[in-house]
Amino acid sequence: MQVKYCQECEQVLKGRTDKRFCNDSCRNAFNNRVNSKENNLMKKINNQLKRNRKILQMILGEEKMYKSNKAKLLAEGYALDYHTHRISTSKGNEYVFCYEFGFLDLGNDFILIVKSKQRENKAAK
Repeated sequence: MQVKYCQECEQVLKGRTDKRFCNDSCRNAFNNRVNSKENNLMKKINNQLKRNRKILQMILGEEKMYKSNKAKLLAEGYALDYHTHRISTSKGNEYVFCYEFGFLDLGNDFILIVKSKQRENKAAK
């Protein structure tokens, strides 16, 4: 008969042949450690998305649209690589969105910040 060891503390297991942990404490510790690695990446991405949204919301304020410097966006900590979706217009412009807030790159270091009307309509339903 093959001797099995706890996957967390490596003590010899007694009991069922398919047993993987010596007790609930070891099972929980093992699963928390394994899941934390996966969740850390997701937490990092979600935190940056929230930060990007907050920056766009702060700069836009109560305006419907606002022209600003891209440098101002970056100075606030906006990460261009993190966004939720893109919308292309019939004119060929591409808006980059972080949830309901987005921007259009106007060139020459200028951007146009907007709030999506589409998101507002869905929330009202």
